[in-house]
Amino acid sequence: MLEQHTKTINGKDLKNMFISGANNLENNKDHVNQLNVFPVPDGDTGTNMSLTMNSAVREINDSEENSAYIIAELAANGSLMGARGNSGVILSQILRGISKALKNEEEMNCLSLAKAFMEGSHTAYKAVMKPTEGTILTVIRESAEYGLGVAKQSTDLIFLFKEIVRQANITLEKTPEMLPVLKQANVVDAGGKGLIDILNGMLYYLTTKEIIQVAEKQMDVAPSNEILPFEEDIKFGYCTEFLIKGKSMNLELFKKEIMNMGDSLIVVGDESLLKVHIHTNNPGRVIEKGIEFGYLSSIKIDNMREQHQELLVNEEDKHNSLDNKKFGVVTVAIGTGISNIFKDLGADEVIEGGQTMNPSTEDIYKSVQKIKAENIIILPNNGNVILAASQVKHLTDKSIIVAKTKTIPQGIAAIMAIDPDKTPEENEKKIERAISDVKTGLITYAVRDSNYNGLEIEEGNIIGMIDNEINSYGDNISTVINEILDAMVDDDSSLITIYYGVDVIKDEAEELLKDLQNKYLNCDVEYHYGGQPLYYYILSVE
Repeated sequence: MLEQHTKTINGKDLKNMFISGANNLENNKDHVNQLNVFPVPDGDTGTNMSLTMNSAVREINDSEENSAYIIAELAANGSLMGARGNSGVILSQILRGISKALKNEEEMNCLSLAKAFMEGSHTAYKAVMKPTEGTILTVIRESAEYGLGVAKQSTDLIFLFKEIVRQANITLEKTPEMLPVLKQANVVDAGGKGLIDILNGMLYYLTTKEIIQVAEKQMDVAPSNEILPFEEDIKFGYCTEFLIKGKSMNLELFKKEIMNMGDSLIVVGDESLLKVHIHTNNPGRVIEKGIEFGYLSSIKIDNMREQHQELLVNEEDKHNSLDNKKFGVVTVAIGTGISNIFKDLGADEVIEGGQTMNPSTEDIYKSVQKIKAENIIILPNNGNVILAASQVKHLTDKSIIVAKTKTIPQGIAAIMAIDPDKTPEENEKKIERAISDVKTGLITYAVRDSNYNGLEIEEGNIIGMIDNEINSYGDNISTVINEILDAMVDDDSSLITIYYGVDVIKDEAEELLKDLQNKYLNCDVEYHYGGQPLYYYILSVE
């Protein structure tokens, strides 16, 4: 008979709770994905949150620590580097707040758990420029506030956790009343639902001492940005990672001590625990320096040259000529045609991702570290990538500009606006102006029946969107395209560009081009193969 009155949670219990929570979300991520406000085929909140939690779990999997704080800190660090999409970044900040609140705590009791959730909420709110109520932020805040009240009256962690989850569900059900767009789509907030799936998995372990297992299906594997046909030569051959445990350690001092020993340097943690990642040619020197600061654990050294030998035989070092560049560009794109367009326009690194798979903070960070330039401009090209890209600023000493590009056409306009003779500040303003001069249309299909702003959309309908708002729908692609362009083109418009997707035949795109050239005589109309999935056409009007 399991004891139902639990007064403390140690590090081992917390580790198993995180794993159980991650697995429960993995099992339910498809349902979370379906809670997309728009009935379009790119709902990815569940996938992003699951990949973020899986990254946290990878950090704690091999740890034998019994300290709740260290487990929470490892999970926070892992989730930060693996954070994908806005929901993933917010989730990582919740974990970061929890770890901050548990600093130096070996075990959690009711009060410390409730305070940790409260700090998780505070940290998540701070990470978002304009917090929106009716989202995951509201779910964590209201459940944490309620939990704090319960913790002052009870010492039973199981009872407290059940009450937190109960309040989280109550808040989730209220999200459509807080956010009209949810009510119109007849869904609750996807991020809030994902958070509850994690909490339910954690609660399951707390009450049963058993970890929820992943159902028999292929788990999402984060797409690697390590092996691409345009990757630079590996100058530092050993990927070296380890933890340093000590007292009163100086993170910045240690970082400075090993900075010249390699590249791709990441040092995160605090005075009692540092996590170190570096690519170096002499792991021994780095490890010796680590021993000067404390004792080491979880040492991992991989020979990257050996791993990538076949790739390196056929590659040149693309970046050798970039030593004196003033500006480098990292861009996110999906579709071979669109990726090639960005490369042709001078992008140094193209990360595969966007609508269906948001790149992680670590993916973007690694691309930034490869580029030898004084200033790095990141083009997210998706509103759900901007927050993850912004986290890179805190991981590197390089000068970073994160452009607020939310669409592919905005990204193309932004990269064309960059002037190497201008200052970073001047280029940032040029990019902002270029973005404001572009209208974006998307043509896709409905994956479910939906009511949006009075539009009765049926599953299978063709949907036309302008700047991420549904504007038109119907049964005929050409009709919807014409309606969308009629709404986008005005007297100031001079250029219409069509990017056709992987599911469109070239002859169909050419026929559309001719029709539009005959219709919009005052505009230049051109087309390119984009190769993007899910979206038949991406339309740009400048």
